[in-house]
Amino acid sequence: MPEKKIVSVLVMGGEATAGAPLGPQLGPLGVNVLGIVNEINKVTSDFKGMRVPVKIEVDQETKAFSVSVGTPTTS
Repeated sequence: MPEKKIVSVLVMGGEATAGAPLGPQLGPLGVNVLGIVNEINKVTSDFKGMRVPVKIEVDQETKAFSVSVGTPTTS
């Protein structure tokens, strides 16, 4: 059974970059960081200007990933 790694980060809606905090956490997993960043920006584009919690689930065997968005913070 392949092991899945979950990475949780807080990003600005539609403005995620491959730098910190995503790059250092995703790079060692051997995944396409730019592809994940583009997906995060696509799914958080409605939350521009807001800090959005995002959870990335990576299958370490196949390098497949899924992105889920939480409820943006109110502060």
